[in-house]
Amino acid sequence: MLRRRMLIMLGVVLLIVLLLAGYKVFAIYQQIQVFSTPKPPVSVAVATATEQAWQQRLPSVGTLKALQGVNLSLEVAGTVKDVQFESGQKVKAGQPLVQLDSAVESALLETAQADLGLAQLDYGRGSQLVGSQAISKGEFDRLSAQLQKNKATVNQLKASLAKKHIVAPFSGTIGIRQVDVGDYLASGTVIATLQDISSLYVDFYIPEHSVPKVAIGQPVQVQVSAYPGQQFPGSVSAINPKVENSTRNVLVRATLANPDSKLLPGMFTSLEVMLPNPTAQIVVPEGAITYTLYGNSVYAVAEKKAENGAVEKDANGQPLLIAERRFVETGERRGGLVLVSKGLKAVEQVVSAGQLKLDNGTPIAISPDKNLPAGH
Repeated sequence: MLRRRMLIMLGVVLLIVLLLAGYKVFAIYQQIQVFSTPKPPVSVAVATATEQAWQQRLPSVGTLKALQGVNLSLEVAGTVKDVQFESGQKVKAGQPLVQLDSAVESALLETAQADLGLAQLDYGRGSQLVGSQAISKGEFDRLSAQLQKNKATVNQLKASLAKKHIVAPFSGTIGIRQVDVGDYLASGTVIATLQDISSLYVDFYIPEHSVPKVAIGQPVQVQVSAYPGQQFPGSVSAINPKVENSTRNVLVRATLANPDSKLLPGMFTSLEVMLPNPTAQIVVPEGAITYTLYGNSVYAVAEKKAENGAVEKDANGQPLLIAERRFVETGERRGGLVLVSKGLKAVEQVVSAGQLKLDNGTPIAISPDKNLPAGH
């Protein structure tokens, strides 16, 4: 009886073991079926690597300066009698700006002019009398020296009087005035700034190894944050004949027109010097490049091949496509394009959208990319 019970229990245990083993085998079979089933292709957008003329550019940053710009200040102290300009006004060269009180200088000038007139009369009489020896040669020399002294006094007072009268040294736009009628101003006081902004300079630095690439007259494209996306053309007008000891850079100056007075002195600029002799280079859209710490790469579109080298095709006879990861060397980026100097050939197709779903050898299906411009 006991033996029979043991046999029954052994049979039950054996049955349970067989059931568990069968379930495990069935699960493994299902997993094999899942992995052996071909993955559906990943839908991606592609672009064509094109070869086009690529003009190398030398980037830099700089600061705008006026063609002519000064802070108008006084040479002599005095009280403001008249202000003859308005803030922000355009003025011409020689236009009166500020008149200081000059009553004392005017009175002194009248006195000096009277003394000069008398000295001229004395000199005229003396020149006649010295010929007839009515006066000595020494007396005539004294009269001549007195005449010259009086002339110098008059000229000195005229110069002092002119310093009481401030005029525009050149044509331009005057800034906000800093003085009012009745103010007593010490010498050196700034009354306003005057800037000629019809044309502007932009000073910038380039590294010493780039000096052979830059020459007088080369075009420059200037951008400022005040007008994003807008470029202002100019040209290189001067190159400093000295390398800065501390930075090993060379100062370069470009000149650009400013007919609409949009640009102002002091603005920070980013600029590019257009280098000569454009060369044919391969470019792809920026979105096609994957940037990593290990290097930059693209996913090129390739045809899937069997072990014998034959191209595999789908049911419609079209070649099966896969993503082939390639490491590339990239260069300058401009206008949504990236220069590829190594690792890619012209007319090859690269994935421009959907790279996050890809790995090397992943089947892909091409779909249109609406973000790409025509021709890519």
